[in-house]
Amino acid sequence: MTANIDNAGVPTPAETTDSRAPASGLTDHRTGPWRDATLAPEARADALIAAMTLQEKISQLFGIWVGASDEGAEVAPFQHDMEEAVALDDLLPHGLGQLTRPFGTAPVDPAVGALSLSRTQERIAGANRFGIPALAHEECLAGFATWGATAYPVPLSWGATFHPELVREMAAAIGRDMRSVGVHQGLAPVLDVVRDARWGRVEETIGEDPYLVGTVATAYVRGLESAGVVATLKHFAGYSASRAGRNLAPVGMGVRERADIILTPFEMAVRESGVRSVMHAYTDTDGIPSAADGPLLTGLLRHTWGFDGTVVADYFGIAFLKTLHGVAGTFGEAAGAALGAGVDVELPTVKTFGSPLTDAIAEGLVPEALVDRAVRRVLVQKVQLGLLDADWRPVPPGLIEAAGADGSGGNSEALRGTVRLDTDENRALARRVAEQAVVLLRNDGTLPLAADAAAEAPARIALIGPNADTPTAVLGCYAFPVHVGGQHPGTPLGIELPTLREACAAEFPHSEIVTAQGADIDGPATGGFDEAIELARGADLVIAALGDRAGLFGRGTSGEGCDAENLALPGVQQQLLDALLDAGTPVVVTLLAGRPYALGRAVDEAAAVVQSFFPGEEGTTAIASVLSGRTEPSGRLPVSVPSHPGSQPSTYLAARLGHSSDVSSVDPTPAFGFGHGLTYTAFEWSDLVVEHGRASTEGEFTLSCTIRNTGARQGTEVVQVYLHDPVASVVQPVQRLIGYVRLELNAGRAARVRVTVPADLASFTGRDGHRIVEPGDLELRLSASSTDTRLTARVRLTGPVRMVDHTRRLHPSVTTEILADAP
Repeated sequence: MTANIDNAGVPTPAETTDSRAPASGLTDHRTGPWRDATLAPEARADALIAAMTLQEKISQLFGIWVGASDEGAEVAPFQHDMEEAVALDDLLPHGLGQLTRPFGTAPVDPAVGALSLSRTQERIAGANRFGIPALAHEECLAGFATWGATAYPVPLSWGATFHPELVREMAAAIGRDMRSVGVHQGLAPVLDVVRDARWGRVEETIGEDPYLVGTVATAYVRGLESAGVVATLKHFAGYSASRAGRNLAPVGMGVRERADIILTPFEMAVRESGVRSVMHAYTDTDGIPSAADGPLLTGLLRHTWGFDGTVVADYFGIAFLKTLHGVAGTFGEAAGAALGAGVDVELPTVKTFGSPLTDAIAEGLVPEALVDRAVRRVLVQKVQLGLLDADWRPVPPGLIEAAGADGSGGNSEALRGTVRLDTDENRALARRVAEQAVVLLRNDGTLPLAADAAAEAPARIALIGPNADTPTAVLGCYAFPVHVGGQHPGTPLGIELPTLREACAAEFPHSEIVTAQGADIDGPATGGFDEAIELARGADLVIAALGDRAGLFGRGTSGEGCDAENLALPGVQQQLLDALLDAGTPVVVTLLAGRPYALGRAVDEAAAVVQSFFPGEEGTTAIASVLSGRTEPSGRLPVSVPSHPGSQPSTYLAARLGHSSDVSSVDPTPAFGFGHGLTYTAFEWSDLVVEHGRASTEGEFTLSCTIRNTGARQGTEVVQVYLHDPVASVVQPVQRLIGYVRLELNAGRAARVRVTVPADLASFTGRDGHRIVEPGDLELRLSASSTDTRLTARVRLTGPVRMVDHTRRLHPSVTTEILADAP
């Protein structure tokens, strides 16, 4: 079978350049218009392309997976069971597009690794006749994924903060660390909207609502790009909607779900963030793999949304068109299909864009114009990064040149330890994110625990569970100590990871902390129950430390390839929790997890439930501070917590038929809904005023209310605005989030919150596939969560049905004013 090639947007034959002879024997071109910084990047790229051979152009379209040397030598190609051996000496005379994960392949001191990378970059630039270096990329899903770098909370925790500006600040810090050692591109953030929490990569997502995902991801991109690092949106599009929550399973969804839920965050980020790269998804939707989807990668992304950056392949994704999807008969056909659809760069290493692509072009099966189109985008980006400037040097800013690291020599041992990627400032920032991401789900008044006075603090705390004394319990699967460190036993973690036991001991110095594991994370054994129950009965308080172990491809209970059959706590943890509840001592359930789990009896019987989603290196300190009340809980659920393990797939974004009914024995009603989170104070919502309750389909509504902290402590309320459309021409979710604001108020203080909602936010994809705004009645619900509406404004849209497009307004206007009345 021959793969179809989409030629949309390809230059005409008259605009393309002729193929030339191999690089050997050609004139060296170290200078030329492409070095002229006064020219536009596009003009510099065009001049360079005109002078390049076909082989030189193709060489810019793939990466090589490498590992930096911990002795400061040049990087070495990394061999993987999905790739063939790579000979750098054969490739480099033609140039090289990217270096894949030089810091994230094996443990390496950051400064020595930067020296290794700079020496390699000098070799790459010196080997090709244009002096073009490679672009180096790394993972940065929860921090720069390299040895010794700060491990921040995972994206699901970013969503739990409901605080985009804090996420932007975190991303900027991550970007600065990456740039300081010579990295140019980060493969984050993930914009997949959770559709089935059994999917293993839920921890990598921001949540189950597209507006929350879009706003937080856009902030992350802005932060990363502000540091000069190319951010990469992934996975475009639909990866998280795989059937049964299985990794890489086919995606079955209609055009409206794809347009209104899956694509919405990507559209927001492309329009508002300045993002410069997008990664295609592995999956196919209705039989079309994303890597070969021209209407998606070229038609929508570029022609409609105006994206002008690079589209990169998810690792091995182009080869999968042949090996997994079966839409290409050869690797050459796979290369042509991906190029034609709009994929510019093959990652992580050369497979289809090497000789298979060259041969397919020679045979007339793939137009060379597709190569020209892709290489232009790649070279424009290299120009933007300064890699083609006349004064470019391989030494990254973070390398200490005083130690002799000039890219050609130097003492690597003198450099070791001179670059810190886990500074005090980073840790403080990681702690702030972790603190704001902790979600208090239930509290009968037991929390906060007294910590200051011995007479008030619990005399004996039994800390029980498989995550009680495990340093890596706070890390997701893309944190370096889990992602790579586990393959190097005996190598130090590179960062401090206080366990929950250590954090509680520091937080409650007047309490005796006794610990028992009780059970493994996912093991079947219950032999540790007796010790755990005995400790529980002899304690004043039990803290049950439960949850996940992050890993890859079945080596964990959460993470890539670690999908779940249902949402019961892994292993025998639910049985352990039930046994602790039966012991008679108050139980505070503390979860360190990558996805939400059903908690059974604990929903009603636990003294408190504290949810965290892999909160990073400062996570246990953050949890302990919330338990003591030193930190006010302010997180909100980015995903619903189910009542029953088997009610998936289910999110709050369900239509009426997706909710509980008398005609099904499965009740998907959550135990705790999206947006839920308690505080240690109380808030009163009052004085709703609808200033403009009628508007045309081109207009806007304005409403306001007062939020007052009626408790005795400072606290944070997250005001969430949901839209309910009772009658529409196509089925709609019962409600959907269209705006939110975090509001911090001291005890007794109040604020006036004013929200202006444009009619554009009521738009949806109609029957004919176009996005429309319909006239009719709507409800704007001011809510503390998707299950806790406090005030409702009934409004009406008038006039004709209006068609909108990608230029529509995406946000409400929200302003807050602290009222002058004293407490």
